[in-house]
Amino acid sequence: MLKDNLVMLRNIHGFSQEAIAEKIGISRQAYAKWETGATIPDIEKCSLLAEVYGTTIDSLIRTEPVEGIGMIPPAPKGKNIWGSVAVSDRGQIVIPKGARDLFGLSGGQRLIVLSDEHGIALIPDAAFLENMRSAMERSLEKHD
Repeated sequence: MLKDNLVMLRNIHGFSQEAIAEKIGISRQAYAKWETGATIPDIEKCSLLAEVYGTTIDSLIRTEPVEGIGMIPPAPKGKNIWGSVAVSDRGQIVIPKGARDLFGLSGGQRLIVLSDEHGIALIPDAAFLENMRSAMERSLEKHD
């Protein structure tokens, strides 16, 4: 719910209620009522809140429970949190339907597996190869 997301986002960003209230032009008491669920902001204030927190209005008003974890904060604008998946004994995972739909993934499609110290990323091979071609072209242009 909105109230839970407001508390999570404020804490993640390290803001006080007073600081957020000042950023969007309201009193601290009015903001505190949003966090307790006593009142809710109008759409214009939701838009300002989404901007301050770097998310979307849609993400701001939704809550995402993840099995074994609990509530997770709204994803930053342009990002998605799809929930959790289990790795089978054979190392297989099922990519959530929303992610498959968004990226047009279908059976048999090849993905590139990338990682860093934080985790794993899956990128459609065509997109990865195009990015690599572009990077190589830019690299060659700089050396000319």
